Amino acid sequence: MLNKSQAQGFTLIEVLIAFVILSFGLLGAVALQAKAKQASFDSMQRAAAIALGNDIIQRMRANDTAGFAGRYNGTLTSDTPLNTNLQCFNNACSAEQVAALDKQQWVRAIQARENTGALDDATVCINAASLGTANEFNIEVVISWQGRQEIKANSDTAAVDCGASNDKRRLIVLESYIYLRS
Repeated sequence: MLNKSQAQGFTLIEVLIAFVILSFGLLGAVALQAKAKQASFDSMQRAAAIALGNDIIQRMRANDTAGFAGRYNGTLTSDTPLNTNLQCFNNACSAEQVAALDKQQWVRAIQARENTGALDDATVCINAASLGTANEFNIEVVISWQGRQEIKANSDTAAVDCGASNDKRRLIVLESYIYLRS
């Protein structure tokens, strides 16, 4: 039998142990929430990149005239200077002017995305390759941007040459087919 003086403080030890266990549980919940927030941000970046990539592909489809590939092929970045003299809304414009305006508006969209934190240091590489006839093209649009956390790229991703290669680079590759109407 324990006397009264030896049994004092036993509940205090139980409370301290319960507090430590609860603290570890709460720290785990906070870490889980932080990981979920990072995954949500990565998902938002990827969705923005896909939307912008599909936008440029649809702009290319709308301007499908002879000489199409040479007007869109190349690399655009979020640092590409803006030309404020491009206007093609009320006037009849040539296919070259429409292509220049399309690329200009795409750069503006990327710069707007940077203001919201969606795509940092974005680069798009467009390659429209002829399939042997004058009317058939395979289009490859690669969008690369800077992520917030480091990832390990696989060999296929590391082989893509668009944008800065580093441990924070994210990219998507969109491929499409266009048959020119004219």
